[in-house]
Amino acid sequence: MSPRQRQFESLTRAHAGDLYRFAFWLCGQSALAEDLVQETLLRAWRNMDSLREAAAAKPWLMTILRREHARLYERKRLDTIELDDVRVADDGAWASPERHGQAADIRAAMSQLPLKYREPLAMQVLGGFSCEEIAAELGEKPGAVATQLFRARQKLKTLLQDDPMEATDHGLS
Repeated sequence: MSPRQRQFESLTRAHAGDLYRFAFWLCGQSALAEDLVQETLLRAWRNMDSLREAAAAKPWLMTILRREHARLYERKRLDTIELDDVRVADDGAWASPERHGQAADIRAAMSQLPLKYREPLAMQVLGGFSCEEIAAELGEKPGAVATQLFRARQKLKTLLQDDPMEATDHGLS
């Protein structure tokens, strides 16, 4: 096995779980999240030479993943259907790595946030990005990102307010 292959295998082993979680938070579908991770790793393999420092691998991979997710919507034309005749079962059992407990409650609340709040929060919580890194990725100012993160947490706190102890347990107070 070549040194490049060993480096890539090590990189994959170290970050695949984080990539999948971030992809799932972005798209909400297990199969699509897996596809996004595969596409991300494929692009990473092709561009492995552009990775200068091993410490920068996680943000580099998260950026690739985020761009892969955005590409889905650039290419995809969504079909529209009339919703009057569609019946939707709301049993809360949609595919998720967090199906039960506190993580599921937070996931459900986060899915209700507008994308402008959900995406930076997911980048910070799941990706470990700083405000500055999120701002650079989203093309915004760090102050605007800090405001979005603050508002996202406030909105989550409000959504979880049905059980005040739950909001405290989640660290949102």
